[in-house]
Amino acid sequence: MTTDLSKYDANQLPNADVLGRQRYAIIVADWNSEITYPMAQGAVDTLVKHGVPEENIDIMHVPGTVELTYGAARIMREERMDAVIVIGCVIQGETPHFDYVCQSVTQGVAALNAQGKVPVIFSVLTVLNQQQALDRCGGKLGNKGIEGAYTAIRMANL
Repeated sequence: MTTDLSKYDANQLPNADVLGRQRYAIIVADWNSEITYPMAQGAVDTLVKHGVPEENIDIMHVPGTVELTYGAARIMREERMDAVIVIGCVIQGETPHFDYVCQSVTQGVAALNAQGKVPVIFSVLTVLNQQQALDRCGGKLGNKGIEGAYTAIRMANL
């Protein structure tokens, strides 16, 4: 059974007074932009909906999913953020490249989270085909960017 990943309980989030003082970063891969850009917009819309001013949301574009880790590390080093959301999409092809990209970004984000400085939220689609990606960037299974923003808010306010 498949579910809409962007449904959540807004009552689990802190009030706008807290969120209005927080800063969030969204690192978005330009590769597969027809998927990643709607996810990034979903994340921005969700943060703003819950009280984060747009000027407190930094967006950084990187070429591809592998570069998300560097982008997140850089913004964490240069700016004070309450959470970072990395957004990418890797679609399986005919070569093992898919496996290497997925492994690289997963290990990179895990390493950043292990530092314990700032939560880094993994909003990276690793799918078998284009339709699965479309279903998860605003289609019948919701928007993984919305889920990422919800998770970022929760983690920033532990």
